[in-house]
Amino acid sequence: MTGPGTPPRVGLVGYGLAGSVFHAPLIAATEGLVLDTVVTAAQERRVQARAEFPDVRFAATPEELWQRADELDLIVIASPNRTHVPIATAALKAGLPVVVDKPLAGTAAEARGLAALAEERGLLLSVFQNRRWDNDFLTLTRLLGTGRLGDVQRFESRFERWRPQLKGGWRESGAPEEIGGLLYDLGSHVVDQALVLFGPAVRVYAEADVRRPGAETDDDTFIALTHASGVRSHLYASATTAQLGPRFRVLGSKAGYVKYGLDPQEADLRAGRRPGCGRAGWGLEPESLWGRLGAGDSPLTGGGHPVETEPGDYPAYYAAIAAALRDGTPPPVTAYEAAATLDVLEAAVRSAHEGTAITLEAPHS
Repeated sequence: MTGPGTPPRVGLVGYGLAGSVFHAPLIAATEGLVLDTVVTAAQERRVQARAEFPDVRFAATPEELWQRADELDLIVIASPNRTHVPIATAALKAGLPVVVDKPLAGTAAEARGLAALAEERGLLLSVFQNRRWDNDFLTLTRLLGTGRLGDVQRFESRFERWRPQLKGGWRESGAPEEIGGLLYDLGSHVVDQALVLFGPAVRVYAEADVRRPGAETDDDTFIALTHASGVRSHLYASATTAQLGPRFRVLGSKAGYVKYGLDPQEADLRAGRRPGCGRAGWGLEPESLWGRLGAGDSPLTGGGHPVETEPGDYPAYYAAIAAALRDGTPPPVTAYEAAATLDVLEAAVRSAHEGTAITLEAPHS
């Protein structure tokens, strides 16, 4: 491990979409963290990483990191879903704190097993749920705190895309060990957000369809949650939506809030734009995309009034990780929170298969 006053050095496992677009840029932009090593055997990905991070080192396998664990302070796992549990287990056993891209595991039991191992070793274990720092989610959190919606009755959340052609790769594989499909991909985001906003779910109903020719796993999924709080969440994750609905529609006893459009941070990261480096305006969107708050008519015909959107703030996740490593504060997302999301996802799989609603154990008081 690095000495006092030396920024924690990070080993990043995987340099595909998650590693190159999200984790590496955000780690490098975080004061108090240093991107030390990228694990990838692919030469083209090494060239890509070196172009942006000239000082980065490389390893071909995660096992190389365990052999020099004393040189690292954090492992970030951005490799395919099937590898999350074995690599996280090995990292924790090597004495290294861990961040894992969502989903943490394929089952809630595996997630809780990792959480127990981290606690036993006294190590940080966190899950990258970046959509908690989307501009619309931050805005809705603020709005709920004002009471202007009244008592929330229904929360609608859509993560929809129009991708009629398959792209290939493990995310679209039907092999169970790959943990592919939209339910575990985009579903991990919309379920996590619903649980953070409205608390534990006690009932789950789901529909999971395979729409595209040649597809092997769900690409059009709906999940209905009944929360212990009484709120109902209707969650959509789809790659086959020809007309996109609102990202959020939240209906309360006093008013409703409707927000269209995705947070701009992913598009900016994909385009090579980076937070920090003297750039003002990270995570901001134009006023024309602000959501609207009102009652009795449609926002699309001028109903309600605009609500300024909070800036999106993905950098806040790794800033909180750096603080947790430095000060011992709780991580921004815990493994137990990830396990609660997996409880819902597992129930959704069962519900879609059986065509019935699934009751979850009520949370303990």
